[in-house]
Amino acid sequence: MAFSADELRVLRRALAIALHPAPLPDEDVQDCLRLAGAVDEAVGEAGRLRAFLLADLVRYRNALPGSLSGYLERLQDALAAGYDPRPEDLAALRALRGGPVAAALLQRCQVLAERSVRARLAGRAVPATAPAPRSRLLALPGGRAAEPEKPKAPEAPARPAAPSERPAPKPSEVFPPRRRPVPPPQQRAAG
Repeated sequence: MAFSADELRVLRRALAIALHPAPLPDEDVQDCLRLAGAVDEAVGEAGRLRAFLLADLVRYRNALPGSLSGYLERLQDALAAGYDPRPEDLAALRALRGGPVAAALLQRCQVLAERSVRARLAGRAVPATAPAPRSRLLALPGGRAAEPEKPKAPEAPARPAAPSERPAPKPSEVFPPRRRPVPPPQQRAAG
């Protein structure tokens, strides 16, 4: 994540205020709230990108063996981003282990999968596949913290998103071929 010069200025001010609480002008409060919104948006976008990349990995895995090089490349990228290999990945790599890249990836994935299983059995937290939602920044010291908080309505429990069972559309489904206009039938004159 990269910050602009203006965002870094706001972040430095917010950190200074956190270390030395003091009353804040409304402009500083608004700057901090905008920065928090921008960070929330970036985190959400990163989650959407991660979901897209994992869906792309699944599409390539389902198209094996024809998509071998693309699948191996996407799996390496996913592993570098903290992806825990699934049993389907291990099965696909076992079937492809004749190649040196697939064999090396199989060894790496087996180590990561074993580490993940041990961590779950030990009761430790395993990195989630999606980032946890971050709570909104509600108050800053000396800013709007003194304002009374409005009572909140009870939130409905969030349902986990069900994975889409529909496969990715083919290009011909997304962009149907253009039809040439059919000339109107010529009428015959009775003569």
